[in-house]
Amino acid sequence: MSDKGNQTFETLVATYYKALFKFAWSLSKSEGDAADLTQQTFLIWAQKGHTLRDPSKVKSWLFTSLYREFLRQYRRGQTVVGIDQEILESRQDNDLVSSVRQMESKEAVEALHTLDPVYREPLILFYMQDLAYKEIAEVLDIPIGTVMSRLARGKAQLKSKLSEKIRK
Repeated sequence: MSDKGNQTFETLVATYYKALFKFAWSLSKSEGDAADLTQQTFLIWAQKGHTLRDPSKVKSWLFTSLYREFLRQYRRGQTVVGIDQEILESRQDNDLVSSVRQMESKEAVEALHTLDPVYREPLILFYMQDLAYKEIAEVLDIPIGTVMSRLARGKAQLKSKLSEKIRK
């Protein structure tokens, strides 16, 4: 690999490592597994990144690769699905954030763990990783309409669960 290639790879790692690691940790709930998933994602990039035709899609390509690697490992029983507490710091939903602030963080995490992964994963990608609907659709390999539906339903389920916990 040339110096220019190394610089591009180093820049790519510097730009996306932290976000990919956070996404991996939110899926695996293990620092070690998250580090492994993130490193594996960059290994996949080193092997197959040259096939990406549109350089503007590198971010969604990396997230898609990480997500697929997570699913592959999960199916083989290597990882456990988890969630990152940071999803609660919703940038667009003040009601959700204020609900969370009224309860212990342990209770909030418990509410998140009760969400079906079908709804949890789009929420993580949208709120934690700032991916657009189209990018989430690419990562999860589902239509944009399904992304919008799952986000709405997941958010409603999370609000409901948090409201129940606050009332108790």
